[in-house]
Amino acid sequence: MVCVIFAILTSLSNGTASVLQRRAAMTVGDDKALHVSLIGALLRRPVWLAGIFLVVLAAAFQAVALATGPISVVQPIFVIELPGTILLGAWVFRHRLRRGTWWAIAAVTGGLALGLAAAAPSGGTAGVPGWQWGPALVGTGGAILVLTAAGIRFPGEPRAALFGLAAAFGYALTAALLKDATAQRHGGIAHLATSWQVYATAAVGLGAVFLLQNALQAGSLVASQPMLTLGDALLSTVFGVVLFSEHIRLGWWLLPEIAALAAIAAGCATLARQLPRPAS
Repeated sequence: MVCVIFAILTSLSNGTASVLQRRAAMTVGDDKALHVSLIGALLRRPVWLAGIFLVVLAAAFQAVALATGPISVVQPIFVIELPGTILLGAWVFRHRLRRGTWWAIAAVTGGLALGLAAAAPSGGTAGVPGWQWGPALVGTGGAILVLTAAGIRFPGEPRAALFGLAAAFGYALTAALLKDATAQRHGGIAHLATSWQVYATAAVGLGAVFLLQNALQAGSLVASQPMLTLGDALLSTVFGVVLFSEHIRLGWWLLPEIAALAAIAAGCATLARQLPRPAS
């Protein structure tokens, strides 16, 4: 229950942060896309700084969640970040939600509950053998580069979606590195401070934040947030199974799991259609 509670706190903090960062990013011109000047412009906006504070707070919550539970349990819970972001975004940007939106929110949250109950993630190791990180880092880094290159070619909402998915790869890798780093805490603060996972977590996390800022600047929340939220949950589950040897139920359990994914995907698609892009 500890990991679930802190995962929910992480999700709510990240959802609020996305809305605040989007509110700030939408005031920055397209000429600053993929430039360091984008961050410089955002640093002068208190709303964006408040969003970054919540990102840091969410990272602390996430560390506790990952230290006390499997990554394939913690990260999928972040799916509720999407309905939370939509609800808060509608309030901040003064959009009235339609009845279909409420059904979509119910589909996402209900699909998450069904998926976790069917998959029943469990087990797993505390850390990852060092040799496994090589293929994981190369493969994830390559996927991020491909998605970023594709996003540069397609402006607007496609760019927001592609950058959002690239950020999802970064956040999923950050979660895996963070969980591996928490396994080093038993060696004491000195051992934790010398582990490469801590610094890799910071570096990959900063890169993911940078990609997310560009996704938020390129298009609306409904283009970037579903890709970020669903991508993070699914990729983190893959990392949990492959790197941490966590177990999920297969066999006939795949039927409710597929149904859960379909409900979540349908809910996200409906949310994406029904919440219009806010005007600056």
